[in-house]
Amino acid sequence: MAKTPAAARDAAALAPFPTRRSWAEPWKVKVVEPLRMTTRKAREKANIDAGFNTFLLRSADVYIDLLTDSGTSAMSDGQWAGMMLGDEAYAGSRNFYNLEATIQKYYGYTYVVPTHQGRGAENLISQILVKPGMYVPGNMYFTTTRLHQELAGGTFVDVIVKEAHDPAADLPFKGNVDLDAFAALIRKVGAKKIPYITIGATVNMAGGQPISMANIKAVHALAKTHGIKVILDATRAVENAWFIQQREPGYARKSVATILREFCGYSDGCTMSGKKDALVNIGGWLAVNDRDVYEEASNLVVVYEGLHTYGGMAGRDMEAMARGIVESVQDDHMRARIGQVQYLGQKLIDWGVPIVRPVGGHAVYLDAKAFYPQLTQDQFPAQTLAAELYEDSGVRAMERGVVSAGRDAKTGKHRYPKLELVRLTIPRRVYTQAHMDVTAESVLAVWQQRARVRGLTMVYEPKYLRFFQARFERL
Repeated sequence: MAKTPAAARDAAALAPFPTRRSWAEPWKVKVVEPLRMTTRKAREKANIDAGFNTFLLRSADVYIDLLTDSGTSAMSDGQWAGMMLGDEAYAGSRNFYNLEATIQKYYGYTYVVPTHQGRGAENLISQILVKPGMYVPGNMYFTTTRLHQELAGGTFVDVIVKEAHDPAADLPFKGNVDLDAFAALIRKVGAKKIPYITIGATVNMAGGQPISMANIKAVHALAKTHGIKVILDATRAVENAWFIQQREPGYARKSVATILREFCGYSDGCTMSGKKDALVNIGGWLAVNDRDVYEEASNLVVVYEGLHTYGGMAGRDMEAMARGIVESVQDDHMRARIGQVQYLGQKLIDWGVPIVRPVGGHAVYLDAKAFYPQLTQDQFPAQTLAAELYEDSGVRAMERGVVSAGRDAKTGKHRYPKLELVRLTIPRRVYTQAHMDVTAESVLAVWQQRARVRGLTMVYEPKYLRFFQARFERL
C-alpha cells in the first residue's frame, strides 16, 4: 500500500540525520578586499629580497596572509558604526569610559589603563613589579613578554607542564602550569624574589594550548599563600574559555562569557592585546585590582603611551574595542572562529602532515623538525619551512622556533627550544573554508617535497626580537 503524503513526511522526519552536519560562519560578507596570486618566479625573488623572512615580505606579494591574527581580524558593521562615534578629546574621552566599563563587566578587573597594544601593557607591568635579580615564572615564554621582564632586570623561568614541549602529546590542557615546578622555584629563590607568575591563556608558543580552570585556580591558591601576584596574558583568554567549555567537566552548560569572568577571577591583573580576541586592528590594556599598581601604571603610561584615558589609541579605536569585546564572548562567534582552525588542522592530520596536537585555538602549528630531520636547529628548519610554503603558494606563515627564541642574555648563544614550529595563524572573520583548503593543499605539497630542502644561514641579526627583522640566505 502506497504511503500517503503525510505518512511520507512523517517517515522522512524520523530518518536518521547524518553523523556530521556542516557548519557555517555566523556572519555574511559585506565588503571585500581583492587578493592577487603571483607567480612562483615572482615569489622566489620576493623571498630573496625579504632575506627569507616572512615579516619582511610586502603584503602586496602575499596571497593568503597567515602571519598573525594580531590586528588582522575583520571588524563588524557594529564596530564600524562605533568608529563614527569617536570622541577625540585629548582627556576624558567618553569612549574610554565605555571601554573601561566593558572590561570591568566581562573581565572583572577593577582598574583599567589603556595602551596602544599588548606590549605596551607588558612594559608597564614589568617596569612596576620586576626589579633586578627577580625571577618571573610562566607557562612558557612569549617573545615580547620575556624581553620586557629581562629589560627590567628579571629572569624568566618556564614552569609549564613537560608535555607542552612535545608536539605529539595529545592532552586537553597542555598550557597548564607544573605546580611542583612553581613550588620548587619558590623554595629555591624565595617568594620575595618572585613579583608575579605570568599565565598565558592560551599558550602561543606551545601551539595555542589552553590552561584549565582547575589549574589556574590551584596556581592562584599557591601564589596567594606566598604573596605572589598572578598576572594573566589575556590576549586569547576568550578562546581559552571556549576550550574550558568544551573540555573541562562542569563547564559544558556555561557560556563563554561566564567562564571568562571566572577564569580572570583567579588572577590579580592582566595584560591584553585587543588586536586578537577583541577584534580590532590596534589597541590593548593593562587591568589590575591593586590600587597602588594602578596609580603607578596610570602615571607611567603617560611617559610611554599617552594620557591614562587614551593610552596611545584614538577614541574611535577604544569604541571599536569595547564593541569587539562584547562580540568576542558570543558562543556562536567563538564556535566558528575555532572551528575554522580545527578544520584546517584536521585536514592536515588526516593527510599525515606532522602538526602540534591537539589543534590550538588561533593557529595550526607545523612541526618543522619532523618536516626536515636533515636540518639542525642552527640551519633554522622552521624559518626554512615558512619560506618554502610562501614560494609554493603565496601563503605567509610565521617561524616559532630557534629564531624566535633568540639568544641567552648571559651567554650570547642561541636558545634551542624543543619546539621548532611554523604557525599558520588564522585571522578572525577574514578567510573562507576555501582559503583553508588552498592552504592545506600547499602544506601537503611542501611536505611531499621535504627531502630536497636545505636550510638557511643568518646574515643579519638585530639586537632585540630578531625574528621580526633578521635576514637569511640559503645554504
